[in-house]
Amino acid sequence: MARPPLLQVLRLGRPAEIWYKHAVSVVVATAPPNLLLVALGRLDLAVYTMAGSLCALYAHNRPYADRARTLAWVVAGMVAGVAVALTAASLTSSGVVLVAVGAVLAALHKALCDATRVGPPGNVILTFVSSAALFTPQTLGQIPGHVGLALAAGAFSWLVGMAPGLPRPHGPERRAVVQALRRVAEHAEAAHGAQPGGQAAAQARADAAGAVQNAWQTLLMTGRRSSSRRPLGRVLVRTEAVLAAPAPGDAALLRGWAGRLHGLGRVPDTLGPALDGAGEDELLGVEMERASTPPPLWHRLTPLRALALRTLLGCALAGWASLALGVGRPYWAVVTAAALFQTNLSLTWDRSVQRVVGNLAGVVLFAVLAPIAHLSPWTLVLTGLALNFGAEALISRNYWLGSLCVTPMALLVTEYAHLQDTPGLVVDRAVDTLVGALVGLAAAVVVTDRRAVDRVAASLGRARAARHRAEALLSEPSAGPGALAVARRELAAALVGLRGTTQAASGEWWARALPMEDVVTEDQAGHRTLAATVRHPLPGSAAVTPPHHPSTTTEDARS
Repeated sequence: MARPPLLQVLRLGRPAEIWYKHAVSVVVATAPPNLLLVALGRLDLAVYTMAGSLCALYAHNRPYADRARTLAWVVAGMVAGVAVALTAASLTSSGVVLVAVGAVLAALHKALCDATRVGPPGNVILTFVSSAALFTPQTLGQIPGHVGLALAAGAFSWLVGMAPGLPRPHGPERRAVVQALRRVAEHAEAAHGAQPGGQAAAQARADAAGAVQNAWQTLLMTGRRSSSRRPLGRVLVRTEAVLAAPAPGDAALLRGWAGRLHGLGRVPDTLGPALDGAGEDELLGVEMERASTPPPLWHRLTPLRALALRTLLGCALAGWASLALGVGRPYWAVVTAAALFQTNLSLTWDRSVQRVVGNLAGVVLFAVLAPIAHLSPWTLVLTGLALNFGAEALISRNYWLGSLCVTPMALLVTEYAHLQDTPGLVVDRAVDTLVGALVGLAAAVVVTDRRAVDRVAASLGRARAARHRAEALLSEPSAGPGALAVARRELAAALVGLRGTTQAASGEWWARALPMEDVVTEDQAGHRTLAATVRHPLPGSAAVTPPHHPSTTTEDARS
């Protein structure tokens, strides 16, 4: 029986594969600075160290070479936002001006995080910290010291994020491949289940293709030729073949490989059968793709203009509405609005419901925990650490469940300088949540993405061109080594883009009719071509086939 729409939005999903890494890292990064400040009697400075400590939430899914760069940029962005916010706070006490500055920062955070795919948690943490800093009393002379505290805590967070690489330097790429193996195994089981052509089987196939594509992208981010990349690439070559034509025995085989990839030891060189010539060309194609230049940042920012404008308008109006109602902390309304905006109005509505439910339940939890937290500065900090852990442990199940812990944690942070009136905090946060959600939704309705349909047409053209290139290589006897592998992944990426832009445009309430018939036709044709590229033998080699059966017919996709 179908769930009511509201319950569907609030239903719990499976936890993230590495939720514990986010949870443990943020506690490890936050605890030493905060406990040290308690011992020194300067817990009021924790609002600055928290800015750097929260950077430990980022980049856990990235290989360590790429993680080092990403975390460094996150710390730099966090510290820069704090510096701008503190400077604004020292120059003016006008709530109207400070909210405007916060809205501009929120729009920048949203656009940059979405364009660079930094997340989770994406822009929300950056906006939360910078918005809170805007309403922290400040003088120009204090700024260097406070920014220095944030930078020092950020450097410690960088070390915390990189530390797991010492015992397991190839952990992120191994996890990505394990995830791909498991999802393709589920797809193989669904393909031979009671309803092989049903919705569940289609979703399993999409999840499997997405996991395989993510695993390849993770290997491409390793930054250097490592001892693990070749055996992991060999496993993915065979996994792609199973995805193209699953047989009844493949699920058990892939799960066995996934089990062998667990642990701290080196990746087994003997994992999976030896590759033929086509498989070797596949790995060469990966190297060729890794050497390609990604599109410039401005090109990735262009489709996000409407989303950035929504964020700017929604955050500014939410903060100003909160000021008009006399709420003492309008930045909560700014952060609420910033957290709502997703790729389309439909997803924004879902996030609004989750945010409101989670925040209102969270203020109730804060009222329950406040008497315990107020016993001493030590209990205040320890309660905040427990809520930090709980938020990261739960938020991957559903956003509202994570907000249940995030809300009281954020309220406790406001009390690090001095304890405050609990009922007043509860009322202010509840009002700001409702104001931010209502105004943010209104901004999402008013600011429409009129170019969404144009982007679908452009994505359709890119997918068609990529398919034609792959088909040309299939019939070209002189195709160079690795060329077909590169063409296949280009086609897979184009189909991913087509699906993403179509889903985003479908959720907009005011848009021209989408060319859905063309999209479906091109999607199906692209999947058939992807399957053909897996089965096709390159010159002088045998076809890449599943480990123990011939390839027949299937589709390949990525969610």
